Amino acid sequence: MSNVTLAVKDLRKTIGKKEIIKGLNFELREGEVFGFLGPNGAGKTTTIRMIVGLIKPTSGSIEICGQDLREHFSEAMQHLGCIVENPELYPYLSGWDNLLHFARMLEGIDERRMNEVIELVGLQERIHDKVKTYSLGMRQRIGIAQALLGRPKVLILDEPTNGLDPAGIREMRQFIRFLAEEEGLSVLVSSHLLSEIQLMCDRVAIVSKGKIVTTDTVQTLLSNRERIVWKVEPLDKALEVLRGEANVEDREDGMISTEYDAVKASEWNHRLVEAGVRVSEMNRKLPVLEELFLELTGGDKID
Repeated sequence: MSNVTLAVKDLRKTIGKKEIIKGLNFELREGEVFGFLGPNGAGKTTTIRMIVGLIKPTSGSIEICGQDLREHFSEAMQHLGCIVENPELYPYLSGWDNLLHFARMLEGIDERRMNEVIELVGLQERIHDKVKTYSLGMRQRIGIAQALLGRPKVLILDEPTNGLDPAGIREMRQFIRFLAEEEGLSVLVSSHLLSEIQLMCDRVAIVSKGKIVTTDTVQTLLSNRERIVWKVEPLDKALEVLRGEANVEDREDGMISTEYDAVKASEWNHRLVEAGVRVSEMNRKLPVLEELFLELTGGDKID
């Protein structure tokens, strides 16, 4: 996990007189899944388009496996595979013919490599069927197969679970984890499904208004955010007792929330009972990325 495969340094993009991207800095490491999240208009897609070479940065640098994208474009792009938004496929051709079409654009891609990626994405049984008969999940898989043809070290997936049903989302999540853990790829994933990012990613960058608000492991971002939710009666008396002991939130649903402390929780419960408060429920509430996201971005909507 120590080898850096993608390094974005002080990346900026100005369109007209407006600076859209304001000095982004982050890295991807070998064998990790990196979540890239941003509310509507944060610049997430603009950043991805710069990384994959579709638009040029105003300033800053992008390095892919040590190759500067501006100075050594072809060499850098050899290490990159991507799907931006939706995979572009020819629906009247078979999956095989679609892959063959893209393989001809790359050097050194033979039928053996095509069969390798087809097996990797699990489309052996349907590869000779026309793409127009494929489900959305199968189209995503053939798109990923296309992106993997050139043996990239970095894979960028823009909304890979978009439009999939719950079973398809789970399969895609497992497949992305497989690519990172078993194939050693660095995978950058953008998604509006925060619960999936929490389950899928090793690290996350949260972007708001063209800047990175925070970057860290999911575990670190959510640490010290566990809560205890109390169902108590009378509420006013419980608040009086707990406010002297813990960080307390009075919830709109008539319950109380405090920070989670395994040692002190029983003591707090004892003090409530001694004060004549009836405690009918104590629930440990695990933190979720969605709550952190809304807190850090001021409640902005995700893309």
